[in-house]
Amino acid sequence: MKRDELMELIFLGTSAGVPTRTRNVTAILLNLQHPTQSGLWLFDCGEGTQHQLLHTAFNPGKLDKIFISHLHGDHLFGLPGLLCSRSMSGIIQPLTIYGPQGIREFVETALRISGSWTDYPLEIVEIGAGEILDDGLRKVTAYPMEHPLECYGYRIEEHDKPGALNAQALKAAGVPPSPLFQELKAGKTIMLEDGRQINGADYLAAPVPGKALAIFGDTGPCDAALDLAKGVDVMVHEATLDITMEAKANSRGHSSTRQAATLAREAGVGKLIITHVSSRYDDKGCQHLLRECRSIFPATELANDFTVFNV
Repeated sequence: MKRDELMELIFLGTSAGVPTRTRNVTAILLNLQHPTQSGLWLFDCGEGTQHQLLHTAFNPGKLDKIFISHLHGDHLFGLPGLLCSRSMSGIIQPLTIYGPQGIREFVETALRISGSWTDYPLEIVEIGAGEILDDGLRKVTAYPMEHPLECYGYRIEEHDKPGALNAQALKAAGVPPSPLFQELKAGKTIMLEDGRQINGADYLAAPVPGKALAIFGDTGPCDAALDLAKGVDVMVHEATLDITMEAKANSRGHSSTRQAATLAREAGVGKLIITHVSSRYDDKGCQHLLRECRSIFPATELANDFTVFNV
């Protein structure tokens, strides 16, 4: 990825259900830097998320999109405070929230009964399965998860980038460097002064595949999981409980370490990042979860609060 382009994950909360002394509840930042269109997206917003933001280089005013996986409190209860703080800080940048049915009622009710409001354009989009966003550089697709509440995982895919323009071949064809190279790089056909037509597509290398990222909501094993994760560069998945507690995890719509790692292997992902770990595990216990995953899928990392990963 070019230096002026960036796609990185910043974990603000990595605990399941309740916070611990070292882990807050779920929230993940996706920092997207691009020469023409950057963005800062938030995936889930558990209680205390805005406080976690204070320990980073980011602030709520930079957020332009929030994606909520489901309406359980450990993924949601930080949202009203974050929305209000944006207004109190004089932020006017528009914000769009994507989430399951009920997210609009939750936000509007929380603001109404607390006498709060937003001074910036706020759009709330209640989603279903399928593509929910395409901003020209990347698209986001929602996949239904296996959980007691309506819950979604999100697949973020960059569009393929045009291949490099073969300037040497153009020079050999008698086409000197000029501003028209930009049109050729876009695959367009240009007319030279001597009347020749040059098709840019004939001088372009193969397109460069864009990055792909899967961020799972809470989920037990399900048919949609493989489609969500297939071939992504990075998969973010819960590992709530260890292998010995797999049945308990599944009974509550969650996954074990073994199930997360097996999915990563079957989906052919580049890297697995596990998060949403039960509060029963201390640092030593979390390392045990990591070892269980790595025994099945070696390219596994454990997310801690404020860990940063490049995609």
